[in-house]
Amino acid sequence: MDRVLLQRRLEERGEPAYRAGQVWAGAARGVTGYSEMTNLPGQLRGDLEYEVPFSTLDLEREATARDGTVKALFRTGDGHPVEAVLMRYRDGRRSLCLSSQSGCPLTCTFCATGQMRFGRNLTASEVLDQALHFRRAEPIDHAVFMGMGEPMLNLDSVLEAARALPDVGVTWRRTTVSTVGWLPGLRRFVDEVEEPIRLAFSLHAPTDELRSELMPVNDRYPLADVLVQCERYFALRRRKVFVEYVMLRGVNDRVEQARALASLLDPKVFKVNLIPYNPTGFYEGSTRKAIAAFKEVLDRARLPATVRLTRGRDIEAACGQLAAIGPDGARPS
Repeated sequence: MDRVLLQRRLEERGEPAYRAGQVWAGAARGVTGYSEMTNLPGQLRGDLEYEVPFSTLDLEREATARDGTVKALFRTGDGHPVEAVLMRYRDGRRSLCLSSQSGCPLTCTFCATGQMRFGRNLTASEVLDQALHFRRAEPIDHAVFMGMGEPMLNLDSVLEAARALPDVGVTWRRTTVSTVGWLPGLRRFVDEVEEPIRLAFSLHAPTDELRSELMPVNDRYPLADVLVQCERYFALRRRKVFVEYVMLRGVNDRVEQARALASLLDPKVFKVNLIPYNPTGFYEGSTRKAIAAFKEVLDRARLPATVRLTRGRDIEAACGQLAAIGPDGARPS
């Protein structure tokens, strides 16, 4: 819900100051509408139905993968498409992948979102409403800002949403904000965020030359400058930075590139997450043998590394696949 509009309407009605907290508490625990908030006066519940929509997003469609992953396509009030994902794991974890923008202006070549038309930044309420949608179905306990968009380009809304997630069931220590290396926002994140929110860095190449081919943002903010900020994050918080590295066949998956990556990253600061490439039509994914050989190099260098478990690939809900593609294959404008 639009928490700013809610606060304004309640103040205009002369409601007690605690009313906004009551409404938010109900939404955060997963109620499906104002009618279930029986701690509010009946007249107020009815009036809020008309004055403050229960969600800032309209659900357009939802798909469930064979592994239980759920992808939802929403529309903002002004018509922009937004996708978010619920990932269900066998150990009981329920993790959300949240979007911070409709589309993304940074055009990483391997990412389907970057090929969309960029819409706009999302408000904090629009980010939270992605989480609330899934919370109404079941409890959630992890969240990553790795969906559509570059979170550091919309840092104020991302942080406002992240700071409210504990009310929904996701602690700050189980919340991760990802970046491709947008330096102004990353500096602010390192300098200003006091909560123990985790940081992830989308690296994907061990050299500036290759990284600039894959990710145009690297021309503006070179690798060395971004790594300095990641190292500052670790120095200030003593929490490792997750490094995301998508495995592209014949592009960035050779053993010598693994050695370069191991030389680049301090094992005390970074933990690498190798991501099998999820098809978006631009590259081929690395073979299992190539991924295993790459990881073996990192293991020998004592650089912590894992291989990400792919979720939701059959509904185009996996990492890098969010593009709001319709059943006919068309991408919404």
